[in-house]
Amino acid sequence: MKNFLVFVSCLVLCYAAGAIGTIFTFQSIPTWYAGLVKPPLNPPNWIFGPVWSLLYTLMAVAVFLVVKKGFAAEGVKTAVFVFAAQLILNTLWSVVFFGGRTTLIPIFIITAMWVSILACVILFWKISKPASIMMMPYLLWVSFAAYLNVGVFYLNK
Repeated sequence: MKNFLVFVSCLVLCYAAGAIGTIFTFQSIPTWYAGLVKPPLNPPNWIFGPVWSLLYTLMAVAVFLVVKKGFAAEGVKTAVFVFAAQLILNTLWSVVFFGGRTTLIPIFIITAMWVSILACVILFWKISKPASIMMMPYLLWVSFAAYLNVGVFYLNK
């Protein structure tokens, strides 16, 4: 029962971060974002919801696999701290990019987020290899999102 509650908490935490970002995103998609010039390879808007839903689920399972080792286990506290930092940066990126309708500052945020996700992959590997592997699609997607962010910045200066 305890593991179930921890798992649900991980899901709620990750989905809450996504929900906060979505509040800012939905307001800007049909207005500000629609008017921006996008770089090549920009996917259709409908793809982002399913991709992010899958990624938040994978992140929740990954952090659960780490947390269930127990905070007394070597590296768990640090790994969870770094995970929390990347989740905050994830939410902040949406708030600043879509809510603030700006494209430069989010480049710095997404860079810090990318580094913190990579740190999670490395730290998780030492605790739970499956957890680390579950973070890799997220790292790849954020790499792609960084390309899009930089492209939007340069095409709309």
